[in-house]
Amino acid sequence: MSPTAETVARLWQGEMVARRRRALAWLALFVVAVGVAAQIGQVDLRRLADGLPRAGDYIARTIPTLRIETLGGDFAEWMWGLDIWVGLLLDTVLIAYTGTVLGAFAGLMLSFAAAATLAPRWAVTGARRLLEFARTVPTLVFALIFVYAFGLGPFAGMLAVALHTMGALGKLFAEVHENADLRTVEAVRSAGGSWAQAMRFGVLPQSLPGVLSFGLLRFEINVREASVLGIVGAGGIGEELYLAVRQFEYPDISAIVLLILGTVALIDQLCARLRHRILGAEALRVT
Repeated sequence: MSPTAETVARLWQGEMVARRRRALAWLALFVVAVGVAAQIGQVDLRRLADGLPRAGDYIARTIPTLRIETLGGDFAEWMWGLDIWVGLLLDTVLIAYTGTVLGAFAGLMLSFAAAATLAPRWAVTGARRLLEFARTVPTLVFALIFVYAFGLGPFAGMLAVALHTMGALGKLFAEVHENADLRTVEAVRSAGGSWAQAMRFGVLPQSLPGVLSFGLLRFEINVREASVLGIVGAGGIGEELYLAVRQFEYPDISAIVLLILGTVALIDQLCARLRHRILGAEALRVT
């Protein structure tokens, strides 16, 4: 082996040894972090083993008795409140829809100021802190505040969904804007256009596919979010589910959960088709 080849081999071996040491160090750090998290979270494998059968028993209680010979009557008894539950589900979907539209609009307006490549530093800092606050506070906490301020009902739930959606989508929209080609912005500004016009005609057309895709995805998420807002009196199916859980009406729990799952699955399929229709075949492959 030539001196040069020997030197290269030693360097390669040294690099491999250094990589192994770094990998072992990261692995040790990961194990320590998991151990600390388990200690703080009071992870107890014995309690987990003892609790799993009880969880299975609870789920088994929610499964209705459906017999072949009396299937129609049994199913009707299981779904006794279908008309009430469907109406509440419609309220939940409308809460999610209205909150998504309002939140997406507010997030879009703030996203241009939150994009580091499009706005001055002071505007970026202020917009990002506002969006961070809106998406950090859980939707349920916002719902509690708005129920106290405006009273029980879907209005409080809609405002909670809208505010949290503004924070979540505003960040995503800003990241989409940052990938836009700035030459179109410069062209609009050089033609005498204002900053707002540069955002409208230079950035938004490039970002629109991502904006629509993220907005539809957020609507799916908000339907699930709105399903539990009734727990605090913010309207929708959540209140009925909470009452069924508190009163140990086990078949009602499974019936309501099944309706929620069906609604979310249907909306997921509709949004996927809409994304495909608006954005083309590429959106369908992503979903």
